Amino acid sequence: MKTSIIRHLFFAFTCVIPAIGNAASDAPPRPHVIVILVDDMGYGDPGCFNAESKIATPNIDRLAAEGMRFTDAHAPGPLCHMSRYGLMTGRYPFRTNVGVWPTQPLIDEGQTTIASLAKRQDYHTAMVGKWHLGFAENGYENPLPGGPVDHGFDQFFGIRASTDIPPYFYIRDDRAVQPPSNTIEANQTEGWSPIQGEFWRAGGIAPDLSLDEVLPRFTQEAIDVIEGHQRDTNAGNDQATDQRLMLYLAYPAPHTPWLPSEAFQGKSDAGLYGDFAMMVDAEIGKVIDALARTGMLDESLVIMTSDNGPVWYDEDVERFGHDSAGPLRGMKADAWEAGHRMPFIVRWPGHVQPASQSDQLVCFTDIMATLADLWDVPLGDDEGPDSFSFLSALTDDTDGDRAGDARRRTEIVMRPGSGRMMVIRKNDWKLIDGLGSGGFSKPRTIAPATDGANGQLYNLKSDLAESKNLFGRYPDLVSQLRDRMKVIQKRGHRLVQD
Repeated sequence: MKTSIIRHLFFAFTCVIPAIGNAASDAPPRPHVIVILVDDMGYGDPGCFNAESKIATPNIDRLAAEGMRFTDAHAPGPLCHMSRYGLMTGRYPFRTNVGVWPTQPLIDEGQTTIASLAKRQDYHTAMVGKWHLGFAENGYENPLPGGPVDHGFDQFFGIRASTDIPPYFYIRDDRAVQPPSNTIEANQTEGWSPIQGEFWRAGGIAPDLSLDEVLPRFTQEAIDVIEGHQRDTNAGNDQATDQRLMLYLAYPAPHTPWLPSEAFQGKSDAGLYGDFAMMVDAEIGKVIDALARTGMLDESLVIMTSDNGPVWYDEDVERFGHDSAGPLRGMKADAWEAGHRMPFIVRWPGHVQPASQSDQLVCFTDIMATLADLWDVPLGDDEGPDSFSFLSALTDDTDGDRAGDARRRTEIVMRPGSGRMMVIRKNDWKLIDGLGSGGFSKPRTIAPATDGANGQLYNLKSDLAESKNLFGRYPDLVSQLRDRMKVIQKRGHRLVQD
């Protein structure tokens, strides 16, 4: 009998849990799967990851108190479209041309996604929010192929990209609800950098969309999905009453424009950004309350994380005494840790120990293999080739560091936002194949040093802040990491490690 089946049987007989999934005692558990992805929230923003945070996040903190915090979880790329591509496909985003997203789909036709994998397990799949993975655009009065409903989702309501990237319009399934026939002028906020505050770009906007209403609209759409699914289940409509729901809720916030509602204005100690982050937390709370109200919460595996790091500068830290990056160096788009190390929480009653923590290395690409492991479904060589299951971390009574688990992730390879560098993390060591941030932080790039050093090497166990470049001290290790990185770039990472 497979290890995963034995593990599931063990928990079935030793834990008092709600009756979920199939009635047969030897079947894998089938929870609802709820993935909540926020946008540009830093590692140091939620109170459960930073006791000194100046932003109140009681709902995110509640998820952590009732679940597991991962302290070493990473986006597969430190920008919106990179991160989402890896999450959806289990593939590193450097394996495709992510730059074509404004007019072309990033996900190939027929490519497995977490949604299509769930559909194969008879889940109802829904997405609400920011897609940012491209459509085959041919006029907004026409269908928009290549989006969520063409990649495994039964239904979609959302926007094509960020709420500062025009055109701005809602999409339901594969059609614009209303085309962006109006125009909106660009906007910036005095006292903030050009890409902070109430910043958005000029462009087309649909008559039915107001930028300050997008966040609560997505919350209501998500609640409608939850309540509608529960009504159908209770009525026994069309399918068996044990059909599960996968909901992917991708909030476009606290990414700019920072537009907190009146109830949150001036309520944080971190300025306009903190106020908006508090509103995001409150919207998450409304969705969690809807799951509880329908009786679905304790039958759900809930994953909450952020797509990449924050836009928060040193002067912001000095002004507010709040470090959105926490103990990490850098910001959004960077090769440095703040660009891609994310708050990551999993709540799953009866399986995940409350108020627990795992230091296991995790990447968003791993959600696919973890779900496949949960459902005891093998992945083909071309399905999630950069995905490793972290199910053992979730179901262990300790910190998830299961000895002898050969499938456990020990490496990550990524490309930062500039596209000019590559990064490999292997155990405690991190090599950045270039000098500078590789992203938004200055200096973005630096010419090789006079001593010949042309990269950065850090030991994250002893130097999480990446303050001591050991590149010149360990040339053999640098060579080994570069060679390993090249191998992974050429082949699927999971196949290489297997």
